[in-house]
Amino acid sequence: MTGEHPARTGVTNWTLRKNTPTDASHPSLLPPQWNVNGLQPELGLERSFVAPTLPQRLATAGYTTIHVGKAHFGAAETPGADPLRLGFHENIAGHAAGAPGSHLAREGFRRKGDDPIWNVPSLDAWHGQDVFLTDTLTHEAIAAVDRALARDKPFFLCFAHYAVHTPIQADEKRIARYESAGLDPREAAYAAMVEGVDDSLGALLDMLTARGLLEDTVVVFASDNGGLSAHARGGVPHLHNAPLRSGKGSAYEGGIRVPLAVRWPGVGMRGTVIDTPCATEDLFATFCAAAGADSSCGYGRDLAPLLRGERDSRELFWHYPHAWGGHGPGIDMTSTVRSGDLKLVWFWATGTCELYDLAVDVGETRDLAASRPDDVARLRQSLREMLTASNAMLPTRKDRQPIAMP
Repeated sequence: MTGEHPARTGVTNWTLRKNTPTDASHPSLLPPQWNVNGLQPELGLERSFVAPTLPQRLATAGYTTIHVGKAHFGAAETPGADPLRLGFHENIAGHAAGAPGSHLAREGFRRKGDDPIWNVPSLDAWHGQDVFLTDTLTHEAIAAVDRALARDKPFFLCFAHYAVHTPIQADEKRIARYESAGLDPREAAYAAMVEGVDDSLGALLDMLTARGLLEDTVVVFASDNGGLSAHARGGVPHLHNAPLRSGKGSAYEGGIRVPLAVRWPGVGMRGTVIDTPCATEDLFATFCAAAGADSSCGYGRDLAPLLRGERDSRELFWHYPHAWGGHGPGIDMTSTVRSGDLKLVWFWATGTCELYDLAVDVGETRDLAASRPDDVARLRQSLREMLTASNAMLPTRKDRQPIAMP
């Protein structure tokens, strides 16, 4: 939404309630005083981040801006919880929470006895029907686009499915073939949820085709983190994203490497696979530049040159000074830098690092830190400089001893 790195915004963990951190307990470290209220439209709210948002900049360029699905921008009872306060002209089902009470309309998209903060808003007309949340949101998204087209306006649709977030629930329309294949029941439900998201993307492309817009529309498909693997899944934990190591919440590739698929008529060649890594912050600059809006931002870069065949040698960074709650490989308070094919992970609790060459070891099975000290020194310096330049908030030690920097 801002093109800024989380280290600079201070929104380095997931948000939910006003002025309330969501950190789990760590055995030796305390989290920083991070911006627990998240993104906000105006100053005056303690511990919040304010910046011109992507929908605000696109609206200035004449676009109708539509949000559908998971918002999770600002904490409950703050202005940032409402996408309409952040520049969207229309909001369907987006609020403070990052997960639904239920994916089932017959349950009213809420679970009996659950905290109402998880209830999905603005979908009351669907309550009681035998329909899954993914299909409901797809129907609503297409209707919202049609409303924008009726006003003869270009549109920006931010469509963020609640699937495949927990709770993992059976999509009865799609689950039968996964059950008949003998999958673990929870994995069968997960697979059906993934298929529903795929079908949704197909429905949107069909809609653009039917309205003659397919060749005039940029479509980007991505995820915010790697697949869940530490808990709530069937089968052996931490192996669901193989050959990538670990999963959501981890600094290893299973947690931070996600696919990015772009359909952009006239930019790039059909079927091209680009190995140069980028970051989701880049979508801010990319969309603004494509729409003729102000694309300046602190971290993100316009991806159009990369799609046209240019190369980008910049380093990428991740900063997570929190205990997430799950447990497993690479799930800790970490900061990470990738430079070319080399990746260094700094563990704040131990003051140690690991180094991997992803070109030959995408599964991060061979730590090269001891055998390549020059690369370790260079990447530690890059990480330290990035943290300093971003004024990143760092964890502290419970024993009050100084914490080791990269």
